[in-house]
Amino acid sequence: MTRGKSRDPDEVDMAVRVTRSRRSALWGLIGAAVVVVLLATLPYVVYADVTDLLVNAFILLVLASMWNLLAGYCGLISVGQQAYIGVGAYTVLLLAQNGINPYLAIPFAVVVAGAIAVPVSFLVFRLRAEYFAIGTWVVAEVFFLVLIRFRSLGGGTGTSLPGLALIDPVFRQALTYWSALAVAAAALLATYLLLSSRMGLDLTAIRDNEVAARSAGVRVTWAKRVVYVVSAAGCGAGGALLIISQLNVLASAIFSVGWSAKMIFVALIGGVGSIEGPIVGTAIFTVIQQTLAQSGAWYLILLGSLAVAVAMFLPKGIWGLIGSRFHIQVFPVGYWLHPHPALPRERGRGK
Repeated sequence: MTRGKSRDPDEVDMAVRVTRSRRSALWGLIGAAVVVVLLATLPYVVYADVTDLLVNAFILLVLASMWNLLAGYCGLISVGQQAYIGVGAYTVLLLAQNGINPYLAIPFAVVVAGAIAVPVSFLVFRLRAEYFAIGTWVVAEVFFLVLIRFRSLGGGTGTSLPGLALIDPVFRQALTYWSALAVAAAALLATYLLLSSRMGLDLTAIRDNEVAARSAGVRVTWAKRVVYVVSAAGCGAGGALLIISQLNVLASAIFSVGWSAKMIFVALIGGVGSIEGPIVGTAIFTVIQQTLAQSGAWYLILLGSLAVAVAMFLPKGIWGLIGSRFHIQVFPVGYWLHPHPALPRERGRGK
């Protein structure tokens, strides 16, 4: 019998320890909760102009997070998520016209947008790559053409949102702010819970190699459909907040492809494939918008140049650079492997 090399019984074996992050994520999650609580107090300490700005930022954060969930974790590049923004807005409008408080209509907008996304997914999932992107855009245009046929919903000229005239304007602004903050926090939490589950591993496998994921037993179509419906529901919430914050809706504006352009830009510069990316991207976009929005064409030139520069030199976005440099993850959904020494064997115990 051939004998192997003798081994010191006190020799230490090296094992591998798997964690969600290189550092503990507890403090990051606690910090995020503290930030939400502090933001909730702002209507008491700042002017309405500040809260109105933050409402728009929260809406953009929700939309960008939903687009990032599709593209960054599932590889589905959509330019038609404005379809569900419109569905959410018009759901609130329809319910408000029938006597339901617009704020109470937000959950209904989420449900309706998600429900409509289910049959639509059976259609668009027949397409791949750039055909999928164009197909989602066509779906949004079809939604637009259908809705402008209903004069009771404003047709092509738009209409105002009823049900808020009797609410004190100061309280209404604060209530809109709290609603936007709650939706943004819920969107980030839902994304984190989804990606930290087994579904997150399935989505990462699909994004990296769909054929290999299918071969490994991943239910590819089911995972894609779940993400598509969740993304649509989130965009529906964003549309509901839009009509509440603007107090009116215009079909050509709410179904504009410009919303997809903003989602893509924010996710790209912040970092596609990370929950923190859209947060960073939203902050950068808001600062640029407030600083240079009055500069006309130069504002658009700067945005385009920044997007090109990030795509060329920072493919993982600004948060990707920060996270890899300092090993920071506020919302850890990936896995890290660490060499971890096992306990030394005791003399006289087993082989």
